[in-house]
Amino acid sequence: MADVLRSLNLLETLKESIEKNNISDIRDALEDMLISRINIAITGDRNAEKATFINSLRGLSQEDEGAACSPSSSAPEELAVYPNPKHPDFRLWDLPSISSDASFEAEDYIERFKVMRYNAIIITFTDRPNVNSVAVWREVRSLQKETIYFILLASVKDTEKTLEAKKTASLEVLKAEGVPLPKVFLVQPSALEKLDFLKFLEVMRGDLPEIRSHALLLALPTFSNSMVTQKKDAFKALVWAAASLSGGVSAIPVPLVASMVDATVAIRILTKAQISLCLDDESLEQLARQRGLNPARLKALRTCALSVEVSKSEVKRRLAEAEKDTSTATTRLVELAMPRHARSVSRSFTVMLQALNTAIDDMGADAEKVVAIVTGEGQ
Repeated sequence: MADVLRSLNLLETLKESIEKNNISDIRDALEDMLISRINIAITGDRNAEKATFINSLRGLSQEDEGAACSPSSSAPEELAVYPNPKHPDFRLWDLPSISSDASFEAEDYIERFKVMRYNAIIITFTDRPNVNSVAVWREVRSLQKETIYFILLASVKDTEKTLEAKKTASLEVLKAEGVPLPKVFLVQPSALEKLDFLKFLEVMRGDLPEIRSHALLLALPTFSNSMVTQKKDAFKALVWAAASLSGGVSAIPVPLVASMVDATVAIRILTKAQISLCLDDESLEQLARQRGLNPARLKALRTCALSVEVSKSEVKRRLAEAEKDTSTATTRLVELAMPRHARSVSRSFTVMLQALNTAIDDMGADAEKVVAIVTGEGQ
């Protein structure tokens, strides 16, 4: 429910910008979400679990080009950056581990690695957090940054019992160090749909600014039905923004803009949706390798043409079909949802909204089928 409300909040923010004729704000929000510009720092020992976690956040396995490896190819005190191959402005920064040495200074570490510049900071460990990592957490929080978290990464040797014991011990460390309401999230690095990762994602998205929260969501691989739903909602907010701009709903509309940009903007949004929902050939082949599945089986689940290829001809066909099928009743309903001054130009808005929302629903249905097979729910 929190994610649904967050998508509604984004939509309301966009509508408010239109009402105030802040068209540049709409364009900036649209561009930020399409680019998925976000930087996340991950600190902790450079072990196999951390490398796998970094790769999973980018939809990669260790065999893929550009994957983080273990042992790390970076020097112990060197910063390493891992951009997402499909969303290059989504970057994961591998920070050196936080020393357990008594001479360690949290302020020096934060300054040396520019910790405050990141949108979020994740402190990882495979047993329990050391005292110095808690000192870093405390210093970051004292600088009015809320987005710093503790994650316990499960190893291949861990059992449910050992993980619970480690989590309990970790919480005791945090309590002993005076952390109020301590939280530790259990994460299975190779299967993010398991354990606490989705709960962690919900918390982190709630702490991030609205646009960054949605940018993060759209850049992450899709590994649960709840993520499919959240991504569909985010894309529909994007569609609303694009339809608003293309339909000329500004109080000072720009002549001929709609006819020139409708298809181009639609292609950008739907291409982002195809990649974000992991429906493109490369994503499906990577998923198949990671889960030991036949890629042809996953590709065969796609029944929407746009899931296979976002072609200009298919996008134009859908826009033309929506233009033909949009009824007076539908137009009236959309008019009521629009700013008052914009209702006279509602038809272009309605056509784009209907065409792209239908496409997002069709692609989402394909993504749900893929997720069911990949997670074993559709066996």
